[in-house]
Amino acid sequence: MMRISMSLPKKLLHEFDEVLKDRGYQSRSKGIRDALKDYIVRYQWMNEMEGERVGIVAVIYDHHYTDVMEDLTDIQHDYRKYINAVMHVHMSEKYCLEVIVVKGDVKYIRSFTEKIMRLKGVEHVRLTSTAVGENIELEAD
Repeated sequence: MMRISMSLPKKLLHEFDEVLKDRGYQSRSKGIRDALKDYIVRYQWMNEMEGERVGIVAVIYDHHYTDVMEDLTDIQHDYRKYINAVMHVHMSEKYCLEVIVVKGDVKYIRSFTEKIMRLKGVEHVRLTSTAVGENIELEAD
């Protein structure tokens, strides 16, 4: 095992501790290890996807942060070929949610998502996707 230290906002640490308590974790370290493993698995899964996909990119950002809305719009313009729809929701005085429906080759969707993740002022980004059209296998009732 290796020891690391990290800085976290108090609110985030408090929320994490509450989740650990609710899930019955005995140590913060075990919870962090499990969270990191989950993050790595999701990242690896996203990078193993290939071909045409349809999906939703959910973005939560602090709209008071300088230039975040302009930067987000610029990225969307750069990837407009892959964007089918955008919905904007005012969540609170500080935060907004953008729900972006995307369709196209996963390598471009992945690139689009990662560029948004790197923006300052963006708090959370989640890509949810599935195969397109004939590639979707539906179970019979």
